[in-house]
Amino acid sequence: MKSLYKYLLNTLPRPLLIRLSYLFKLVAPLLYKGNNVYCPVCKKSYRKFLSYGSKVVHRENVLCPYDLTLERHRLMWYYLENHSDFFKKQHLKLLHIAPEQCFHKLFKKQKNLTYVTGDLESPIADLHFDLHKIPLKDNSFDVVFCNHVLEHVENDKQCMKELYRVLKPGGWGIFQVPIDWNRKETYEDKSITSLEDREKHYWQKDHVRLYGLDYPNKLSDVGFKVEAFDYHKHIEQSKQESYRLHKDEILYILNKP
Repeated sequence: MKSLYKYLLNTLPRPLLIRLSYLFKLVAPLLYKGNNVYCPVCKKSYRKFLSYGSKVVHRENVLCPYDLTLERHRLMWYYLENHSDFFKKQHLKLLHIAPEQCFHKLFKKQKNLTYVTGDLESPIADLHFDLHKIPLKDNSFDVVFCNHVLEHVENDKQCMKELYRVLKPGGWGIFQVPIDWNRKETYEDKSITSLEDREKHYWQKDHVRLYGLDYPNKLSDVGFKVEAFDYHKHIEQSKQESYRLHKDEILYILNKP
């Protein structure tokens, strides 16, 4: 059963996984009943989380069986709840690129948000477009989320410029990406084209680069003011363990001057 789960998770197309997850979440709370880990997004406790990842980087006890949050989602939610005005400030216009299923319905219910979602092919996105040329007006959004997308695109700098363009002056965003914390510079080699080689070098078959410690500099280069949120300074150790946060994760908060 466990091997079948890993196979399906790593081989099925993302749109199909999204649809199948609605069925799985109906029985997951019963299968994983317990109090060892806690998801702050769905507000539920479990015996353990599911495993997740590619053959190269596979992690145990990280995927919430109900809303499918990973470490990065739970960290972002903590930040939004405790260190931002995201749930309180009125009349926020949010652009959410590649909307995560765990956030989608919750954000849609927020009365303080005008919520716009976009993706190339996601079945839950409102708009479908190429991130290299966003078909939206300049200075349109108060907040932009674009998580685990930039490692997939052909020209990440162009996409960063587009995200900067549609964000209002004074607006802010979160653009999470996989980062190799042992690598000083982002690794990208155009000669690496096979799915197998991309998984080996970039951790996943559909990635075209692996970011290093220079990631915030890349964001600064297109105009963003970048602030690092180190959760270790804000979340007590017991909660870090219960949320199953990645020990090296840093959340970069972007602001448009």
